[in-house]
Amino acid sequence: MPIRQLSPDLINQIAAGEVIERPASVVKELMENSLDAGANRVDVSISEGGIRLIQVRDDGHGIPKSELSLAVASHATSKISELDDLSAIHSLGFRGEALASIAAVSRFELTSKHKNDEHAWKMSDCLSSHPEFMPSNLSSGTKVDAHNIFYNVPARRKFLRTPKTEFSHIDQVFRRLALSHQTSAFSFTHNGKTIFDFKIANDSEDLKFRITQILGHDFSSNAIHLEHTGSGLTLQGWVAQPTYSRSQADQQYFYVNGRIVKDKLITHAVRQAFSDVLFHGRSPAYVLYLKLEPSRVDVNAHPAKHEVRFRDGRTVHDFIFRCLHKSLSDTRAGKQNSVKPEALLNSAKTPGRTDLYLSPKTQASLNIREAINSYNNLYGQSTTTDQSEADPKITAPLNSANDENTPPLGYALAQLLGIYILAQNQDSLIIVDMHAAHERITYERLKLQFEQEDVRVQPLLVPKRISVSPKDTALVEEHQDIILSLGIALDISGEESLLLREIPVLLHSQNLTELIYAVIEDLHAASSSNRTSELINRLLSTMACRNSVRANRQLTLTEMNALLRDMEATERSGQCCHGRPTWVRIALTDLDKLFDRGN
Repeated sequence: MPIRQLSPDLINQIAAGEVIERPASVVKELMENSLDAGANRVDVSISEGGIRLIQVRDDGHGIPKSELSLAVASHATSKISELDDLSAIHSLGFRGEALASIAAVSRFELTSKHKNDEHAWKMSDCLSSHPEFMPSNLSSGTKVDAHNIFYNVPARRKFLRTPKTEFSHIDQVFRRLALSHQTSAFSFTHNGKTIFDFKIANDSEDLKFRITQILGHDFSSNAIHLEHTGSGLTLQGWVAQPTYSRSQADQQYFYVNGRIVKDKLITHAVRQAFSDVLFHGRSPAYVLYLKLEPSRVDVNAHPAKHEVRFRDGRTVHDFIFRCLHKSLSDTRAGKQNSVKPEALLNSAKTPGRTDLYLSPKTQASLNIREAINSYNNLYGQSTTTDQSEADPKITAPLNSANDENTPPLGYALAQLLGIYILAQNQDSLIIVDMHAAHERITYERLKLQFEQEDVRVQPLLVPKRISVSPKDTALVEEHQDIILSLGIALDISGEESLLLREIPVLLHSQNLTELIYAVIEDLHAASSSNRTSELINRLLSTMACRNSVRANRQLTLTEMNALLRDMEATERSGQCCHGRPTWVRIALTDLDKLFDRGN
């Protein structure tokens, strides 16, 4: 065919295909326009998943009658006027494509009342060269009605999913925007049924209600609030404790200057902050808001504006990582983790805990003589501690429930099934998984020694020979510098043999052959990654796990209390290296409910 100019209708429909993917795209563009117009309230109403009708109404500043026709013209906008404006965009939209694209693929009506107009005006047949105008009774702001999405584009309409699926996409869009602008009220109605109705969040209670309604009570009860400022950046919001994680990334909301983004740089910073505390394959949950000068971020880097480009990406990455890392470091034992009675009554065996639940036969076969004589032995020290001469801060009994000096985790009462420590503080029962808690403490100590280049090593009196495969030998040789930096001196003594000469002092009681096999297994698992820091953390985590107290090891009260005090002083001690919780608190009032006391 010869080259020809496309008709305006075809141009509009092609452009609409880039902006409007499905009904959820219409809702997103219209809600963003309402927020850019300074709306204090945005009401969304849809029918049949938005396929039949999408209506968005706001109380913003409105559009003058003289500009209504221009509002639905392609690339017509009030948000930018010159090239320099693109480097400092404050609004959510700025290209002037939304209304024109929506009008091109739906039966479109626009009603608006500007403060300088005597009454509202309704415009229909918007893309016609002679649109129709008629007075309307809208009191303020703007109302947009989009009927029968893609009615004139059969090729697009047949790819729409069921109303239920399309509704779920709109629901996600609404949640994201309701979280982004807390100073605006929002409502959402589907087929005449109210789904959400949020008033303006003037205080923390209103905001907590909105967070709970959108993300659920479990998120809000496990959320940690953070607010940090530095380097011209501000990060604030909520991040869920690592023990509350998701199987998918469905509760991750990150906003840059009020715009939700899914950026690789941001995602990597968040994952890196969670690297020590999140169970493998799990995803963190968060609602975070990053604010910076608009000139430091390019929001025009992606056609759908999902991604942004930072002028100084390294500074932003490090800032996000440091803020989250510090907040997660403060999640030490004694601050959270309460359990409700219904959770106890309905709880099932925790997945992944089969290694600690030993059969009676296995328990009986364990050598009780291996039970440690002092808590110091857990950390590679040979000094024996007499329980009667122990530090009173460790062994002091709980004399009074009102004792203000009682530590957060209280004092140990007993050991349950060789797995859990039972303790009592002022008003609660504390249950501690001793293996998980000891694993975290050991890991943090190993990591600190490594970071300070102060890994204390212990030469073996007789080097230990370990048989491996040729593939294992090659892998150890490739990573020998890393292994040595961790305090493990491992020499190659043949094609299928290794010679272990030194180990960290903290691992002196470890089964050394099993330890080396575990280290090699980690090297194989991480061989596809070239991130040295991630490999080192993985190896340290394995070493800590292998060296931690195992099930059915009998601890004295002195040792149990010392473990509790170390938990209170150790960063991230609320969860082990795999993301499992190390302790829970059951309030006395909740215990009373279990036994119907006071009724």
